Amino acid sequence: MASPQTKNGYTKVANEILEHIMKADLNGTQFRIVTAIWRYTYGFNRKEHELSLTFLSEALSTRKSHVDKELTALIDRKIISVVGVGSRRGRLLSFNKNYDEWQDRPTDVGHQPSSTNSRTSSSCNSSTIPSYNRSTKKEKIKENNKKNTRQPKTYDEDSSFYKMALYFYDKVSAVAEEAGVQHLLKRVNLQKWADEFRKLIEIDGMDKRLAKEVMDWVTQDDFWKTNVLSAKKLREKFGELAIKMKNSQKPKKPKQPSDARDKDIEFQKWMANGGDPSEFKWT
Repeated sequence: MASPQTKNGYTKVANEILEHIMKADLNGTQFRIVTAIWRYTYGFNRKEHELSLTFLSEALSTRKSHVDKELTALIDRKIISVVGVGSRRGRLLSFNKNYDEWQDRPTDVGHQPSSTNSRTSSSCNSSTIPSYNRSTKKEKIKENNKKNTRQPKTYDEDSSFYKMALYFYDKVSAVAEEAGVQHLLKRVNLQKWADEFRKLIEIDGMDKRLAKEVMDWVTQDDFWKTNVLSAKKLREKFGELAIKMKNSQKPKKPKQPSDARDKDIEFQKWMANGGDPSEFKWT
């Protein structure tokens, strides 16, 4: 028979947090994710901890893709925060106890009124609204529904775009630490960074190898390393940065030594103009 005891360990959560999380309109998986994060942060007297999708999916006994989707929703609603990247290259997660910052779950704009009212409304409106207006309204509603139900793309930690985001984050973090501006990277969303790299490759048509070369160069260039501190900025400036990188890598032509015959001609002109031969500069 199970007999858990607080002497074997417990997780300290403020009653005020519990009262507000009850009202947060979370689905089952989201609440379990929050509980897991409490367990491995507050349960160890710490505010943040490195928690990979693989670890969370095993802790919750559910699919990693499902955890990824619901965790992204919690991050978007500002209930969970990503505060950095850990030593094992997983995300450092923390629970945002400032419930005033939490955002409501997006509403279903496409919800239609129930049967009776819908039919009554339809029959009444059909006699007063021209058919072309009704058609236009339906098209607008359909388009708005598409916009509002479109979910942000999420990337698994094994995705090449997520790995590119993580690689650039590590590079930029070193620059930020050296420049003393680590605070600028405090709330980095690696999912958004991964999406920028996807757009760079799939939409802009850039090569992944070139992207890596530009990432390496831009974080070493004296000017650009403190001016490009995000994936979005890198994508915006990518063309310009690639050109500057290529130009900086071109070998400089050695300065051609002056021909001795040119000096002889200069000397003859110097003498013809009445110059003192001892004052002529041969070098």
